[in-house]
Amino acid sequence: MLPEHNAAMTEQSGSIDPAEFAALMVPLAPFGRAPRLAAGVSGGADSMALAILADGWVRGYGGSLLALVVDHGLRPNSAAEAAVTIARLTALGIPARLLSLTDLHRGPALAQRARDARYAALRAACVEAGIPHLLLAHHAGDQAETVLMRRGSHSGPAGLAAMPLVVEQSQLRLLRPLLGVPPARLRGTLRARGVGWVVDPSNADLRALRPRLRAALADPDGTGPDVAALCQAARQAGIARGAQEAKTAWDLARRAAVHPEGFALLSSAACLPPTALGALIQAVSGSPFPPPSRSVTALAAAPRPATLGGVRLVAARRREAGLLLVREERAIGPPVPAGPGIVWDGRFRLAAGTAPTGTTIAALGSDAARFRRISGLPSAVLRTLPALRRGNSLVAVPHLDYCSSDDCDGLRMVFTPRRPAAGAPFRPG
Repeated sequence: MLPEHNAAMTEQSGSIDPAEFAALMVPLAPFGRAPRLAAGVSGGADSMALAILADGWVRGYGGSLLALVVDHGLRPNSAAEAAVTIARLTALGIPARLLSLTDLHRGPALAQRARDARYAALRAACVEAGIPHLLLAHHAGDQAETVLMRRGSHSGPAGLAAMPLVVEQSQLRLLRPLLGVPPARLRGTLRARGVGWVVDPSNADLRALRPRLRAALADPDGTGPDVAALCQAARQAGIARGAQEAKTAWDLARRAAVHPEGFALLSSAACLPPTALGALIQAVSGSPFPPPSRSVTALAAAPRPATLGGVRLVAARRREAGLLLVREERAIGPPVPAGPGIVWDGRFRLAAGTAPTGTTIAALGSDAARFRRISGLPSAVLRTLPALRRGNSLVAVPHLDYCSSDDCDGLRMVFTPRRPAAGAPFRPG
């Protein structure tokens, strides 16, 4: 039997009405006319409440909502829970789609792997459906727990900002309208409408960090002073982070140039602040994390040829003086099968065209010698460009407009690092 909430439980919490939810959506704009939204719906109270509120809001603008239900397959009841969730959404008139994960296996770092797989499935579904906005149901309790997690791992000021309201990605925006809302109010919203929800038993498993932090807070409603204080701390850190990221963007715009082939040029007159140099190195490397701050600070104080965080800084040999930041060849990720939307090395996405059957994406490497006379790119850049191969045969190099057969015309690889050097500034919850 599926776990359910106890309808006899009484909670001092009011439901969220349409006007209040509309106000929560204002900071997440723009949406355009007749917006198309998706929502990640686990079937729990938080995401069910989000789906109901978002559906009512988007219909008022002539738009639509698609609920995406992910079955991770890690618990015996997960498939049944997903089916119940879709049935509930359908009964409410909310279109829903099931996304089944089949490659997750128990073992080290399961929570992180499951999270990455879930987001990848949600992103792929949104891109396939042409939906640019994905709503997530993180609430005030989640934000408070995240702050505690970041403090426990000794995160710097940027990490203590916890989760942002908006994350701008290529092809998709992640939106968290409920970051300031206590979870009790979400349960109250469902109770007021007579809608049930599924309870995930793993949320009470004290072997995991989040449930332990939740138990330590001893505030399941999320209405107490500790949760409020932690959320306020995240907001203040977020404001500071947003200001710093805006300054970083300004510094990079004045002193650095990022090229679509995945490298950057830092002018000789430039002396970037450590935060800006770190952001630039992270972007060129495609890494999800910035390089060590101490190493970046030393390099920023005296820019010079060096290797850091999977990136080489080399003297430019063109007429323009300065330093080139290029991907370190030996740090490049392994080949991946070529397919629509596939990302290689955390840096390049196959954005257009259909890859020939049986091809993989890998670095151009020693084949770069074939293109030195026809390309003005430095050899260090050429060797790190994405190339499509079938076996040992070079099939295509999209950045050089090279294609060995008719079936790879129109291929386009776009430089889309996990974290752009100067993306949209952090927007606090």
